Amino acid sequence: MIIHFGGDVCRDLDASARREWLETNGLGGFASSTISGMNTRRYHGLLVAALRSLTERLLLLSKMDEALVIDGQRFELGTNRYPQTVHPHGFQLQTGFRLDPFPVYTFSAGDVEIEKSLMMRHGENTVVVRYRFSNLRGRDASLELRPLVAFRDYHSLKSEDARAQPASTFEPGLVCLAAPDDSCTLYLAHHAAHVEATGYWHKSLEYTEERARGFDFIEDLFNPCTLFFELDGDAPRVDLIASTERHGAGEADALEQLERTRRLHICAAPHAGAAEAEAADENTPHVCLLLRAADQFFVSRGENLRSIIAGYHWFTDWGRDTMVSLPGLALATGRFDDARRILLAFAEHLSEGMIPNRFPEHDEPPEYNTADGTLWFVHAAGELLRRTDDEKFVRVELYEKLKEIIHWHERGTRFQIRAAEDGLLDAGMEGVALTWMDVKVGDYVVTPRAGKPVEIQALWYNALRTVEAMARRFGDQRPAAHYRSLAEGARASFHGLFWNDSEQCLYDCINLDGTADDSLRPNQIFAVSLPHPLVTGERARGVVDAVRRELLTPYGLRTLSPRHAEYRGRYEGPPYERDNAYHQGTVWSWLIGPFVTAYLKTHGRTPATLATARECLRPFREHLFEIGLGQISELFDGDAPHTPRGSIAQAWGVAEVLRCELEELQTVAQAHADS
Repeated sequence: MIIHFGGDVCRDLDASARREWLETNGLGGFASSTISGMNTRRYHGLLVAALRSLTERLLLLSKMDEALVIDGQRFELGTNRYPQTVHPHGFQLQTGFRLDPFPVYTFSAGDVEIEKSLMMRHGENTVVVRYRFSNLRGRDASLELRPLVAFRDYHSLKSEDARAQPASTFEPGLVCLAAPDDSCTLYLAHHAAHVEATGYWHKSLEYTEERARGFDFIEDLFNPCTLFFELDGDAPRVDLIASTERHGAGEADALEQLERTRRLHICAAPHAGAAEAEAADENTPHVCLLLRAADQFFVSRGENLRSIIAGYHWFTDWGRDTMVSLPGLALATGRFDDARRILLAFAEHLSEGMIPNRFPEHDEPPEYNTADGTLWFVHAAGELLRRTDDEKFVRVELYEKLKEIIHWHERGTRFQIRAAEDGLLDAGMEGVALTWMDVKVGDYVVTPRAGKPVEIQALWYNALRTVEAMARRFGDQRPAAHYRSLAEGARASFHGLFWNDSEQCLYDCINLDGTADDSLRPNQIFAVSLPHPLVTGERARGVVDAVRRELLTPYGLRTLSPRHAEYRGRYEGPPYERDNAYHQGTVWSWLIGPFVTAYLKTHGRTPATLATARECLRPFREHLFEIGLGQISELFDGDAPHTPRGSIAQAWGVAEVLRCELEELQTVAQAHADS
């Protein structure tokens, strides 16, 4: 399924600057820009390299400005925004843009057609940029490439500084740019006829998305050289490879073919039933886009382990996000070895019954500051066993650690997380935010939920039942009986505390003082959606109906009912304003997954309910073409028209939509098989 835009969209700078593409390399590095070629974020660049680890990212090559000279006439192909002006206007020459599967720009300069493609090599900090030309035979033509480099941390911006310029050396077919601190070298492999050292600074480039987000938005970029290519023959080509490794420009064909083959395999439908379902349903090609999107989040963590990037452009791998995403990204798609290696990566860092919520950038120790991330880890382990029946792996590698998690949560671990006398899980204290609604502005907790948050109880009960089932399967009867007793006690206490009879749904939290928070939030949906639900029957239906009535939007669930005094319907403005809206009404895409699961649980899997579930997912098919191309945004405004916000590519958003889509495909395939 090709994402394609014609010249009308590309030449509309407002429309084209809103649409962004993303290439990733499986190491944490990436390339990204807009379909106009104009960078609008500090994170946009042709090579954002992950060096020693996936958390150490440097933006090396920001972009490549190009000029095509035909019979003395000059055509600039680049587009940049400066204060009060855009220069040059290469977007006005664009005839199209597509993802096929790589980003491909097309231009028309007079009667000459130009195609520019970009591709990241998996497993390397390498990007291949290729140019193809037609109708140049018999013309005097050349191409000039001007690399603009930054050599900075990807969160920061660069200002002109002679001390910050990379040291440039020139070898035949290779430009070598050494970082000022000697941390790395950027190699530009080429077959240019001539390279001219320049040493110019391009000053005051503006990034409009950063300005809208209330951050610094002006940058200076360094141009070390210009590369001149002579164009002759029927179909001249220009290849350039930018990398932290030495390559030759002649390797471009082989690198592209390897990556093209790898990506074709991603869409080979490893999940059960997909081939039959695709034959039955002409709309399923969008699933291939989601499979490609899913692949972009998998990264190496160390030599043999794996992890999941929470989102692009600014996230790294987070424990909570990784474990929520794992069933959809890895298990539903048949990437079982990736799932095992991800679980091992986090199990390796288990401490006091907790997995890390975050591996900080640089060399700091992991952070253990979440009440739910570890419980999602238990859920992911249970789903691995259910989907793969890999008893040996779970028994040998995970089971003792899962028992350790239960033990520490019983006795008490960090932040006063511990099982209370009533069997429910106390989670946190004043001034900290341990659930996924975790925003703090200084010392101010925007969504205070210390006490007994509803989803923590659902996850705790699910964890107890999950490990109980494993214990019985492994013949470990005494722990199994103990976990069963804990689960039954928690369930009995839960029903006595959490049912909100006036709203016919669940309270969001039992506060530290014992009062109930009746804010209508989506967290209660997990008491129904998880494999071992805390509520069933009419109460479960009441939860789903309340969430559907108050929180459901075309792109996920609102984080707070619009009836609440603290509701914020738009996520925009500077950081303080956005932080105050993050969990106070803003829609999160990933929540559509647990809602669909809970809805089908409580209303049954009939043709009518499956049609309703399909309608809940359908808007995301159009969204794949709107902002982060082929990806799903992190957030949407709570108020219509539900403008996409936050990161352009969020792992758990893709994971939950993909999980639901694949489960639906399996249902359709089974129905066709039965008929």
